[in-house]
Amino acid sequence: MQRSRRVSLLLLATALAVGLSCSTDQSTTGPVPPSAASSPQTSLLGTGLTGLLYCSPLPYASTTQTIGPDGGTISVGPHTLTIPAGALSEEVEITAEAPSDSVNSVRLFPEGLTFANGDPARLTLSYSNCTLLGRLLPKRIVYTTDLLELINTLPSIDDLLHRRVSAPLEHFSRYAVSW
Repeated sequence: MQRSRRVSLLLLATALAVGLSCSTDQSTTGPVPPSAASSPQTSLLGTGLTGLLYCSPLPYASTTQTIGPDGGTISVGPHTLTIPAGALSEEVEITAEAPSDSVNSVRLFPEGLTFANGDPARLTLSYSNCTLLGRLLPKRIVYTTDLLELINTLPSIDDLLHRRVSAPLEHFSRYAVSW
């Protein structure tokens, strides 16, 4: 057990050293592509005390499905949204969109859709395409703006084995993987 912990700490320290030794001098790298310039990621981990997890971009994905009182599951790229039976009182056309970006995030429409009390939807976001160091830290799902500014951290369950994190949703908006 202690040997495993020492190995994990050694990997974490090595990854931090590598990440901190990288140059951020953009004058030698040329212009930043528009998609990278709009991203809040400025380091191996993210920005701020609770940063968004840096990932290699996944292909854009979008799914629209009608879900009613019986509930259902929507998959968008490697991410899933599960709506339990009874959470909706009528059929609703739901769209889940996963933008191609350096942050794994999902936009859910119709924006602001809420669920019956005690029956929240469950969002599961994959982070299998994210940095090794980020995989070692506990992950959470955060509620963000469209510019990926953090608004609120959701109570999340991090499944390290399958590299995904899930959280209950009270309403639809944009959500991302954070550390």
